[in-house]
Amino acid sequence: MASSEPLFERVAVIGLGLIGGSLACAIRRNGLAGTVVGADQRTEELQLGIELGVIDQAASTVSDAVRGADLVVLAVPVRATRAVLEEIRPALEPDAILTDVGSTKSSFVTDVEAVFGGLSPRVIPGHPIAGSEKSGIRAANPELFANHKVILTPPDDVSQPHLARLRELWEGCGATVLTMSVAYHDEVLAATSHLPHLIAFSLVDTLAGEDENMDIFRYAAGGFRDFTRIAASDPVMWHDIFLSNRDAVLRVIDHFTHDLEQLRTAIANQDSATLLRVFSRAKAAREHFSKMLSGQAYVTNNSEKQVTFRLQPGGAITGDIRVPGDKSMSHRSIMLGALADGVTEVKGFLEGEDSLATLQAFRDMGVTIEGPDDGFVRIRGVGMNGLQAPRGPLYLGNSGTAMRLFAGLLAAQPFDSELTGDASLSGRPMGRVADPLRAMGAVIDTAEGGRPPLKIRGGQKLSGIHYEMPVASAQVKSCLLLAGLYAEGSTSVTEPAPTRDHTERMLAGFGYHVHRDGATASVSGGGRLTATNIDVPADISSSAFFLVAASIAPESDLVLRHVGMNPTRVGVINILNQMGASIEVLDEREIGGEPVADLRVRSAELQGIDIPEDQVPLAIDEFPVLFVAAACANGRTVLRGAEELRVKESDRIQVMADGLAALGVESTVTPDGIIIDGGQTIGGGTVNSHGDHRIAMSFAVASLRAKGEITVTDCANVATSFPGFVELAQGTGINISAEGAE
Repeated sequence: MASSEPLFERVAVIGLGLIGGSLACAIRRNGLAGTVVGADQRTEELQLGIELGVIDQAASTVSDAVRGADLVVLAVPVRATRAVLEEIRPALEPDAILTDVGSTKSSFVTDVEAVFGGLSPRVIPGHPIAGSEKSGIRAANPELFANHKVILTPPDDVSQPHLARLRELWEGCGATVLTMSVAYHDEVLAATSHLPHLIAFSLVDTLAGEDENMDIFRYAAGGFRDFTRIAASDPVMWHDIFLSNRDAVLRVIDHFTHDLEQLRTAIANQDSATLLRVFSRAKAAREHFSKMLSGQAYVTNNSEKQVTFRLQPGGAITGDIRVPGDKSMSHRSIMLGALADGVTEVKGFLEGEDSLATLQAFRDMGVTIEGPDDGFVRIRGVGMNGLQAPRGPLYLGNSGTAMRLFAGLLAAQPFDSELTGDASLSGRPMGRVADPLRAMGAVIDTAEGGRPPLKIRGGQKLSGIHYEMPVASAQVKSCLLLAGLYAEGSTSVTEPAPTRDHTERMLAGFGYHVHRDGATASVSGGGRLTATNIDVPADISSSAFFLVAASIAPESDLVLRHVGMNPTRVGVINILNQMGASIEVLDEREIGGEPVADLRVRSAELQGIDIPEDQVPLAIDEFPVLFVAAACANGRTVLRGAEELRVKESDRIQVMADGLAALGVESTVTPDGIIIDGGQTIGGGTVNSHGDHRIAMSFAVASLRAKGEITVTDCANVATSFPGFVELAQGTGINISAEGAE
């Protein structure tokens, strides 16, 4: 997409190989510079660059190319960098940006510091993650960087305007730009790029030396060809990379050699359990490879994705659907299955990013887990004391449930652990689990304000406590009960109001006794869990969006199948029924200790109510969409006692109020709730969901009664709790499209 005004007047590209030539060509094609000047030791390449339209001008020397340029890109072999820097130093303009495209960043920084005496705020190392088996100026491809990542490693004191311009240039070439530190870049690339190339070179060289090498290559399967394709890369370039990134490469080689020796031993000893654990963990990691960073098998990149919902007004909700499995139960099924003796099989597992993060964390702690495959997961439990120390931090994405429950589970393990999450989760308070765990004897460090990451010291002896929860929270209760499994004596938790009891029910299903006495649940430490099979009901929190949608949209008639009807979760149904909703409960049954039913919901004239405070903990996750129901009801709806909504993925009270206001619906926010007068016109407008999936989906529901188009921004995290939401919403009658979704 051409720019009306070029970002740079004169760009000098030093080195017209594949990357340098492709970048020069992309800059010209997209109108990102007034003039693109090329310099290369090979005069024939320069001449070809002019003939092929890769560059505007060919400079006879590097100095001539750089003189007057406001951006200088070094695309030369890594080990030639210092000599080129010496040559350009006298001609480099004081305000020019200096960047490169090399695979190692530490060596580039070292060379810049050696030549210039320091690292200027305008020196911004770069590395496009793109390439081809072809080389030279003839292989220059202006589309090479489209839909690929470019990593920039700016210094701490980088000039922000210069960084913004360089980022815009790469984005103008179609790339997605990430930033990270120089050291971390080199560690990541050593593991994900340099080591695979080294193995490919070595494997092909080894097999080429075999006596029957012609037959080996003749009959090689596609997998061999795919893997060893990278051995066709430029040997000189990779020679330079390995020598330049020596320390990071040696570390990852040593790590790989150690793990390879473990696999050799497992094969020699017929150790099927180890092989299956490693292979299943690797399969899952490969499936999530686009979300991987070094040392972590699961990392979400939602923060990098920009997904926007566009919603046309009106529509009726009809159909017969089953929403994804309950997220709370999906988390707990993996946790308890991993700690059980024997094999646990789970059906209906929610394959959203939050639940997958929990699954992957247990793989990282040595648990063999097969799947998920269309909601089916098989967990080969390791017993209460069988978890292994993870290699690095356990990344839990956007899942507050996972982080709080893991804190309790890991507090008594013999190894140290660290729990991290994305930007949203890293802003959420964890003191309400860390403090009572410390009272049990755990040693937990948090970031400022009691926020993640949580660093948990292993080898601590826990003692049971009785804890009176100041605020009703199923996550806090579950955290302490899980810690209580390992504590000496009894651990009991009293809640001020009922909260979801999935942990207690599932513990019982795994054969672990939970004593209940009114509002108090307690466990005694030292027991065992026995594997069982679980059929996860459809998530009532996900069903809530369609319950409200069918209630507020005229002429709606919808059936929701296999919905979990746990008494501690049905607050949304109770509240909607009090508002006059038409919800029919069909075929009530019990599956795996959890009540389940089908629900038929039809459009109805809703009435505003004072929401009973005893229903608040039973519907805490469903209030964003209930606010939409309130806006469409006749009369006033008042919510009190919902302080917990302010510390969810967002401050859901304020964010919903702001979103409603953007659509012309006024409300009154109180410290612990909100007052909404129904019957106001919902107009069109733009709503910022602040990365909160429930906010985004709630405003999708609001479109059914809107008078104009609604745009909802920052919707990528919908995948964390409700994969396939957009498609299911479209199928039932919501006029929604998602821009930027994969």
